[in-house]
Amino acid sequence: MGLPSKTGRTYASVGVDRGAVAVGLRALLEEARYRAPSTSGRPLPLPGHFAGLLRIGTLTVALTTDTIGTKGLLAQELDRWEEVGEDVVAINVNDLAAVGARPAALVDTISMPKSDPAILAALGRGIRQGLEKAECSLVGGETALVPELVNGVDLGATALGFFPPGRRPITGRSIRVGDSILGIPSSGVHANGLTLARRIAAGSPGGYAGTRRGGSRPLGEELLTPTRCYVRAVEAIAANPAVHGLAHISGGGVRNLTRLKAGLSFQLDAWPRPSGIFRFLSREGKVASQEMYQTFNMGIGFVVVCQPSHSTEVSARLAKAGYPDVLRVGRVGPGHGVQLPELGLSYEGYG
Repeated sequence: MGLPSKTGRTYASVGVDRGAVAVGLRALLEEARYRAPSTSGRPLPLPGHFAGLLRIGTLTVALTTDTIGTKGLLAQELDRWEEVGEDVVAINVNDLAAVGARPAALVDTISMPKSDPAILAALGRGIRQGLEKAECSLVGGETALVPELVNGVDLGATALGFFPPGRRPITGRSIRVGDSILGIPSSGVHANGLTLARRIAAGSPGGYAGTRRGGSRPLGEELLTPTRCYVRAVEAIAANPAVHGLAHISGGGVRNLTRLKAGLSFQLDAWPRPSGIFRFLSREGKVASQEMYQTFNMGIGFVVVCQPSHSTEVSARLAKAGYPDVLRVGRVGPGHGVQLPELGLSYEGYG
């Protein structure tokens, strides 16, 4: 049985309108346009990608920044902070991994109304766990006490990555028709779509303390599951020229694939059927498939696009690196956008 065909609830209906965000972002970028002198490095043209690239002399570095968003409200509701500490590392290093960069350093930013040593200690433990998985260093950060600005905890970070000798950025430019699309499963909803997921879970029988059918943990704990880290997966395959593109399936769902290369279609003809928390969210919230696949990762957190004749080799390397659950989820075809033909879904772009 599939997911609901008609939308009962959408991300926009709970206050997150990605179309409006795209319009606002275009306005911001138009006004922020500035070309720094060459002595400050040369930005590489990669608009809309997962991380920004900067060439400084002979060195190319990657930069990305992100926050845990409203997953922090769930942490506050349950008074559990280690999970989101790990999240803030993973969501950033995964974006670095999506261009083939090796994480080097991270700085965090925490805004809260007053200092709470217990919360900060728990965040610290979670951040350490994330750093260990990414083999990345925390080199600084900012903790701001702003009671007039926030009444909870707002957590974000910025990460820096680099390309070891002999490794080039993986931008998607090499993707061609016929390439295989491999998917590495997620650990759950990660840190995206939580405004919608929280509303659905909180309004279900039992709320956050309730357990979905087939679940083994309370819903609140299941939604708090930290984002899976894909850094070691990319380290295992980034030097292979048969790897043509990488994508972190985060906010925007499967539409993230359109950020890799225009003029091609990403045919997701073997994406796994939704189960577990995703099936619960769709059925309980009466959310249509079209909305689910453009809001949540739907079970796949990271994608590798590679030459089809090397897909077995790439899968074996991923398994050896600790990702034995990798599976083929589709192929690259002519056209444009992202399609899930079995479900009759099509997306023109990311915005």
